[in-house]
This record gives sequence, structure tokens and C-alpha cells, in this order.
Amino acid sequence: QVQLVESGGGLVQAGGSLRLSCAASGNIFKINTMGWYRQAPGKQSDLVAEITSGGYANYLDSMKVRFTISRDNAKNTVYLQINSLKPEDTAVYYCNAFIQPFTGNMYNYWGQGTQVTVSS
Repeated sequence: QVQLVESGGGLVQAGGSLRLSCAASGNIFKINTMGWYRQAPGKQSDLVAEITSGGYANYLDSMKVRFTISRDNAKNTVYLQINSLKPEDTAVYYCNAFIQPFTGNMYNYWGQGTQVTVSS
């Protein structure tokens, strides 16, 4: 079994910052790309950013300025730093990871989501 557990969401005022964390645990041999998606109320889920095991990061163009993705491979953890938060950043943020277990095929896992609410 593999679990992705997000943390760090909450209620924050516009202009503030948050750091989201997502830790993977369980039957893990290797983790490839890890990423963050978000889904605002009434909207589809969008990729925010993703990062390879080698540290190469890819962002949705509109996210490049205020969002920073990073990872700690030793801790099987990916982070998302969000600065200068805006009300339109309000969404549920989901962690995603491609994980190779010790036995079996690589699979795309999702966390349960963490709510970020930005007040104006």
C-alpha cells in the first residue's frame, strides 16, 4: 500500500504565504515525477507544478512567479511554496506521484487533498 498525505493548507489572508507538504509512505521502491494539482469550486482540476526525481520542475505558465515546487527525495516528500496568495488561489490542492512499488507496476497515486482558502 502507498499513501500520499498532504498538509499545510488553511485559511490565509491575501498577500500571505503557505507551504504545502505531501509525504509518500508505504511500499515504495522508487518515486518518479511528483506534482501538485488544484481544483477550485466549480472548475476542473489544473496542474500547478511537477518535479522529476532529478529536480527538474515544470510549471503551468500562470504559476511560475508565485509558486515554487521542491522535493526531498530522502523523505519522499514534495513541497509547494505559494507566495502573495490571491483569493483566486482558493482551491483544494492535490498531491500526485508516480510510484514504483517493490513488486508490481508503476502507478499514479493521489493524495486526499488539502484546502487552501484565501480571504480578501
